[in-house]
Amino acid sequence: MHAVEPPSPAAPGRTPVSTQATSTPPAASAPPEPLTGFHLRVTATTFGANFSDGYALGTIGAVLPALSTSMHLSGIWQGLLGSSALIGLFFGSITLGRVADAIGRQKVYLYNFVLIALASAAQLWAHGPGLLFVLRLLIGFGLGADYAVGPTLLSEFAPRRLRGVLLGSLTVLWTVGYVLSNILTSYLPLTDTAAHWLLASGALPALLVLLLRIGIPESPSWLASQGRADEAARIRRRYLGQTSPTAEEATASTAEPPPAARYRELFARGQAAKTWFGVIFYSAQVLPYFAIYTFMSQILSTLRINDATAQNLVLNLALLSGGVLGLWPVQRMGRRPFTIGTFAVLTVCLALMAVLSGASGWALMIPFLVYTFVMAGASNITQVYPPELFPTALRGSGVGFLNGTSRVASAVGTFVLPVSLTRLGVGWSMGWMALVLLLGTAVSMAWAPETRDAPTAEDWHH
Repeated sequence: MHAVEPPSPAAPGRTPVSTQATSTPPAASAPPEPLTGFHLRVTATTFGANFSDGYALGTIGAVLPALSTSMHLSGIWQGLLGSSALIGLFFGSITLGRVADAIGRQKVYLYNFVLIALASAAQLWAHGPGLLFVLRLLIGFGLGADYAVGPTLLSEFAPRRLRGVLLGSLTVLWTVGYVLSNILTSYLPLTDTAAHWLLASGALPALLVLLLRIGIPESPSWLASQGRADEAARIRRRYLGQTSPTAEEATASTAEPPPAARYRELFARGQAAKTWFGVIFYSAQVLPYFAIYTFMSQILSTLRINDATAQNLVLNLALLSGGVLGLWPVQRMGRRPFTIGTFAVLTVCLALMAVLSGASGWALMIPFLVYTFVMAGASNITQVYPPELFPTALRGSGVGFLNGTSRVASAVGTFVLPVSLTRLGVGWSMGWMALVLLLGTAVSMAWAPETRDAPTAEDWHH
């Protein structure tokens, strides 16, 4: 059972942020909330950011060798272009996560994909590194907004018993986008023109997502937290078939809406440990992940593998299967044991690659393949844990903050790894990334809470 925390102290002159969304246990008599077509629609449209992010990252990593030749890119420019979308993700998550707590989820959820579609299409004409860097910053900014708002909105609609599977499936779609981009770029001749068409092709899924999101309503949890109980009740009746208001909504119409959340409230008493855990666990997991898979072709060439294309395909299939199979333990094991266990396995895999760096390429492929499979499953938790760590009034800001800080770590890893491979070699490069994962293991053992049964929406009766 999720422990009830003491309320966070209010800043002078401010009303304390409600913690009901993460501390109120479900009513014992409430029947399980069914999975509806609307739940599936919200899940499917939220897939868009994850698919687009995976596709965008996979594509830039694959076309960088061609662009390096046609644009005469230095190592610095390669690192900047490889990490550009991640930098944009940081600013989008940090900025628009808080905006979503202030003005609602739905507006940000819809309009950010206008920016993503336009900037993606404009890459077709970006024949200089500067313009391409700016466009990919904008794509990342829009995706960052969705990383903050998408899981937040989905967690506030999803039935609690299925929340882990639905949120975890978002990362599977990231993997699908990444694998698709790698397959396309592996079997197409990568001229400069083809590289730009591949980059611009990201506009197609973005446009489809934009069209499908038209008509998605505001989160009733957010509306109720703002004292707009009647609107919340109408949305639940229309889209979820729920007719009985909660005790919270029965009194919300006469309550004063809470003030907009401030980032310092993420570090208030009772919340700070969860926030710091989220920052470190998320950053430690994605730093080696984004770095390795952005520059996987360079790593494979460093491992002296003759048929790198075939091995790249095998690794991509391991990513996809690991992501799909990893949905089950996220839901069944609980968040804490799953996180600690996967961190430990990943640490051992990269440590083995560091120790065995002088061995044959095929010997190194074994821990690399295990790492790829387990990391794909482990990454599912990055969409599940963050929304469960924060109450409704802080959820958009909190999820945005965790996504933003993790993207700083991702950008650092993506920028540093090619330099590290060149100057230190694959052994030392895998060694320092293993230490990052070891930090994640230690912090998870010390601080990881169990949030599988934590509510992220009001308790409802049918």
